Amino acid sequence: MGVWAAAGLRHDAAVTVAPIPALVTRDAARELPRWALLLLCAAYVLPGVFGRDPWKNADLTAFGQMLAMAQGRTSWFAPALGGVPTDAALLPNWLGAGAIVLTSPWLDPSLAARLPFALLLVATLVALWYACFALARTDAAQPLPFAFGGEAQAVDYARAIADASVLALIATLGLLQLGHETTPELAQLAAIAAAQWALAVAPFHSGRARIGIVLALPALAGSGAPAIAAVVGVTGILICARSTYAAVRRFGWWTAAATLLAVAVATLTHRWAWRLTPPATPLALLVLARQWLWFLWPSWLLALWALWQWRHFLLRRHVAIPLSALLTAMVANVAMGGSDRALLLGLPGLAVLAAFALPTLRRSTGSAIDWFSVFFFTLIALAVWVIYIAMQTGVPAGPARNVAKLAPGFVPQFGWLALVVATVATVAWLWLVRWRTARHRSALWRSLVLPAGGVVLAWNLAMTLWLPPLDYARSYRAHIRLLAKHIPPDVCIAAPGLPRALTAALEYYGHWRIDARPEAAQGDCPVRLEAGTIAHPPLPPEGWTTIAIERRPTDKDEVTGVFRRP
Repeated sequence: MGVWAAAGLRHDAAVTVAPIPALVTRDAARELPRWALLLLCAAYVLPGVFGRDPWKNADLTAFGQMLAMAQGRTSWFAPALGGVPTDAALLPNWLGAGAIVLTSPWLDPSLAARLPFALLLVATLVALWYACFALARTDAAQPLPFAFGGEAQAVDYARAIADASVLALIATLGLLQLGHETTPELAQLAAIAAAQWALAVAPFHSGRARIGIVLALPALAGSGAPAIAAVVGVTGILICARSTYAAVRRFGWWTAAATLLAVAVATLTHRWAWRLTPPATPLALLVLARQWLWFLWPSWLLALWALWQWRHFLLRRHVAIPLSALLTAMVANVAMGGSDRALLLGLPGLAVLAAFALPTLRRSTGSAIDWFSVFFFTLIALAVWVIYIAMQTGVPAGPARNVAKLAPGFVPQFGWLALVVATVATVAWLWLVRWRTARHRSALWRSLVLPAGGVVLAWNLAMTLWLPPLDYARSYRAHIRLLAKHIPPDVCIAAPGLPRALTAALEYYGHWRIDARPEAAQGDCPVRLEAGTIAHPPLPPEGWTTIAIERRPTDKDEVTGVFRRP
């Protein structure tokens, strides 16, 4: 009878006749030191916030939209870039533009816009921890009691699982770049993490859960993902309806109301846009599978193991809630032709599932993960240091030549702060390896400490030692500097059909007035820009004279033609 009582039958409709797969001792449920977890999160969130430009494509395009709103060049309710209306999500752009307005002129606009998105990443980590903590406290998720005692206490076990979920999210490769951009998808990620939290805490904190779900789903819709908000709402309703817990069934009505509110938000702001490009060939499916392998690494391994071990509990809250969010994101990824930004929204659910694999993981498997992480991330750190030394000294010559070839025109820069931070991060990694392998061999979260720490190490080294060449390669600053040689300051530029990222770069770096509308060529702008490639450079339109064709220094193919009226 003790086994079935531990299964927590009163919280769900379906009766489970299989024993719970988790066996956790009191020692295994020990707490990960708070200072260590907080320091690891800070070391993950802060690098990349400071000291860099907005990067090409989505990051720069989103920032350009926010800057245009903040400077009054476009409406806050009908955004446009270069005079061309966009389908930009309103809520994330309001956050960035509002930050620019509030901090002007003390902060650079790119840094100001980045700050609220760094806070959104923090909010995602916090919401994930509390969601996993609540799910692990449900009866069906609790480990089996031992015949003679010594099993983990419920709160200690839940805390250890929640710690592991944060480590799993940090360790997941797909979050690394997208989680540090100034794009609407980060607002969507925070919103879906908040919705997962609201569904998770409904049995324990119904008032907070109601507020959370009513805010989260409309925010998800207002951030550019109304269809995903609707699907998350519907699956949440079904999960609540199956519960035998009265408070959770009542919460289902609040979830329904939040779903309707999300639909209303998307309808009123005209944000329903179907971007369906499903894979049409077996090769496209293979590309999708390869994307899943690296984007969800390494958490997908643990999540698959968790689904197998907890296969008799798929309808229970601790599996159903994260699994529904993950499947929603994966279906969206397939329907949108492999959009990694759609797949990003499944990471909070994936992290929860990965955490629930740990109570069922064999010690030999955990040791294999540890040793792989040690060798893999140590080699990455060694490579980063070797290339950094080559950039600064020219020795070894091979890496120095490769950097010069990949970033022509880049002049290496030396900074004491970057060197000190990178050295501290490397020493901290060596200490973490020693600390993890010498102690805490039975801790529940042990198998995710080194993968998460290794990702943090790699990100810190990239954002310190490699930041100057990366910024040079990913930014449009060098390209705009070349174009500025041929374009007078404060001039109007006709740029019909120009890519949005380049339009944003011209407005931000060059301070020119850009008219990217199709009819811009018939206007009175004395300069015209056209985008092209090395193989097909832009030709002078009728009535215009070629001034220059400038290639973007760090792109093998991208060129921009500068023309003026004769």
